[in-house]
This record gives sequence, C-alpha cells and structure tokens, in this order.
Amino acid sequence: MAQPPDWRVFGIGLATYEAEVFMRAPADVTGKQEMLNRVRGEFLEMPGLRLRVEQAQRLWGLDRPTCEELLSSLVDANFLARRGNDAYGLP
Repeated sequence: MAQPPDWRVFGIGLATYEAEVFMRAPADVTGKQEMLNRVRGEFLEMPGLRLRVEQAQRLWGLDRPTCEELLSSLVDANFLARRGNDAYGLP
C-alpha cells in the first residue's frame, strides 16, 4: 500500500484513509486481506469488543454487503462468534 499522506492535518485518521482505500478497490484480494487483518487486530487489541453490523460499518467505513462478508468470513474461520444480540465478538 502506498504511504498515506499525513491525514491528521485534515482531521482525518489513518483508519479512515485505509478504509477509503479498501472501498475504492473492493475486488482487490490484497485489500480484502489487509482489511481482514486489520479487523482481527482490532478484536485482539480489545478482547471485549462487541459490534453489530451497523457499528462495524461505521467503524471501518464499509458498505453493508462488504462488512457482512468480512464478518461472516471471520465467523466461518472461528475467529469471531455471533452473539444473540447480533453482535460479533471473540468466542
């Protein structure tokens, strides 16, 4: 990935920049893998994190189908579990 400009100057965090790059090329396998790695990292850094699809969309700047695909793939890999309140978190 190209080095992002210093978005702090514009009041935009790096996470926003990364999500924007992912959204521009959703079919890009490398971009999807990077996003999966980022999501895994966030859940590992905050083990108590529980997110519904809508919250995850806002956090990572994703459209609903992409976000659902990403979360479903992490559930299928037994990395995440879907709770009774439709929130995703570590098992």
